[in-house]
Amino acid sequence: MRFVAVIFVLLSCVEAITDPTDVQALQVLYSSLNNAAQLTNWKNNAGDPCVESWRGVTCQGASVVSIQLPGLGLEGTLGYLLSSFMSLKTLDLSGNNIHDTLPYQLPPNLTSLNLANNKLSGSLPYSIAMMFNLNYMNFSSNELSQNIGDIFNNLTSLATLDLSHNNFSGNLPNSMGSLSNISTFHAQNNQFTGSLIALSSLPLTNVNIANNNFTGWIPKELLSIPTFIYDGNSFDNAPYTTPPPPARSNNNRSPSPPTGSNAQSSNRKKLSIGAILGISLGSALLLLLGFLMLLFCLRKRVKKEKIHKTSHPNSFNTEMQEQMVKPIEESMFEIQKYGSTQIIIPSISYTVAALQTATNSFSQDNIIGEGSLGPVYKGDFPRGKIMAIKKIDNAALSLEEEDNFLENVSNVSRLKHPNIVLLEGYCVEHGQRLLVYEYISNGSLHDFLHFADHQNKSLTWNARVKVALGTARALEYLHEVCLPCVVHKNFKSSNILLDEDLNPHLSDSGLAALTPNTQREMVGYSAPEFALSGIYTVKSDVYSFGVVMLELLTGRKPLDSSRVRSEQSLVRWATPQLHDIDLLAKMVDPTLNGMYPAKSLSRFADVIALCVQPEPEFRPPMSEVVQALVRLMQRASMANTRSSEDSGFTYRNPDHDISF
Repeated sequence: MRFVAVIFVLLSCVEAITDPTDVQALQVLYSSLNNAAQLTNWKNNAGDPCVESWRGVTCQGASVVSIQLPGLGLEGTLGYLLSSFMSLKTLDLSGNNIHDTLPYQLPPNLTSLNLANNKLSGSLPYSIAMMFNLNYMNFSSNELSQNIGDIFNNLTSLATLDLSHNNFSGNLPNSMGSLSNISTFHAQNNQFTGSLIALSSLPLTNVNIANNNFTGWIPKELLSIPTFIYDGNSFDNAPYTTPPPPARSNNNRSPSPPTGSNAQSSNRKKLSIGAILGISLGSALLLLLGFLMLLFCLRKRVKKEKIHKTSHPNSFNTEMQEQMVKPIEESMFEIQKYGSTQIIIPSISYTVAALQTATNSFSQDNIIGEGSLGPVYKGDFPRGKIMAIKKIDNAALSLEEEDNFLENVSNVSRLKHPNIVLLEGYCVEHGQRLLVYEYISNGSLHDFLHFADHQNKSLTWNARVKVALGTARALEYLHEVCLPCVVHKNFKSSNILLDEDLNPHLSDSGLAALTPNTQREMVGYSAPEFALSGIYTVKSDVYSFGVVMLELLTGRKPLDSSRVRSEQSLVRWATPQLHDIDLLAKMVDPTLNGMYPAKSLSRFADVIALCVQPEPEFRPPMSEVVQALVRLMQRASMANTRSSEDSGFTYRNPDHDISF
């Protein structure tokens, strides 16, 4: 009997063959999909997918190579561990009701990705740029939005790309020109703009870009492909047409040449046509000369007006305001020769006079923020457009960076992430250096937490976790997706801006290179290693992030001299209490009025404790922080929540119990 028992145990061990990393990733996916009953044999805390034949899961050896679960009505989210499927080739979750944003890290070695017909929102993750083996990608019929980003340079195997029926906007990125094997591109029913030049050299056979906002000329290469659907746009040219063949008689013989009077009539017609052509060409030449003279006069007049406007910068009229922006190219970026290096900069260049007009001559009343590089102004542009204008104090620039300003602008312009404030343009004129950003309307996290006039809109607990997760994703993008990685070096609550839906947007990303080290120290946010050695790394950003989480937890400032001495340093005061549930409860921001779940609070504190460790090597990478906060948010979504919390603001209801 003992022998039989041993054999049984050994057989059991042999059967449990699935890679533990794949097992864990499947379990997290199952939990994120709300334990869907359709997923037969799936388990969220045990089991062996390859041995037990979990529905839709295909294995090769110990590795999961395919997950195909289309049309099962699955709900929930995609979880946070998709990137752990290192051997996964096919992922098909199309035709379900999966919602929330796409994970920023997808399975890296996929050849086929199909997430069509779901309710996914947000933008395309930039990790797609590193999925070198991808052959098929379908995100159609979701709620995805924003620019699709320059993510195609390395996707030379991609044959089918379907982005149709979403809310994508902006121009098609230049990197699409690298899709050397693409045959099918569907992008109908979006809000794309600009031209189709990025598609002109591709081996396409099937294109549908109907019902967008494309403009310009259709490249002739596209007009010759077998299937090209383009209606519902604003192109300047229609498809080329081929003239009909010469008329033939009923007996299929060519017509006889004209003779006699018919020949004379034909010659007269030829002469008439020649005379008409001569007159037409002469008229065209005269018109061209007239146009050139008119253009010369206009340019001379504009030059005079520019001189006049420069000496009177506030004399802009409405017509000039309409022309405040100087477009450089149809594309989003241009390549400029700067020194001996070619750099890419945003294509929208503003004049100083234009920005003066937008900010009422940089009036104090228009200042909406102040940073180490200078003040930030609210700018009102024509047609109701509002922008944020950072006026850089040249005295704040490091000596070596003052002359490399455009190169830094180039680097910042590459940062595209839904939780990072977007650089829209720049100005380098008359010794001035300014950056023009998208305007985020709801102020900073610092103001929400610490200014009295924001107390009527106190952040709920779930809103605070949402802010932490969004900013963690921004740092994850900077640290782990950007190549080379970007160290923020100025991460603090005043650089986290909130929009109307309380989504966070990280400002000042990529600007650290402009500021010398001596000006980077952030009171209360700086990691210990920076104070000791002046060294600042991604781990230093993680520490600063932990301090911001402490602000969210306690509602206190990182350094507050108005408090008793033992409580002036937030990190020093709070760290010893993070693992004591009773003391932790006493630390919570009183404006929450006790409206928070104890388990969520404890897990939030655990993340803080990891981030603010004094030794940088023991702090987690931001991808792990993101995963921990996603788990926390997922538990929150499964809890009963008050409908009044949907806006993110607190409404006291003492009879309601919150629990996870």
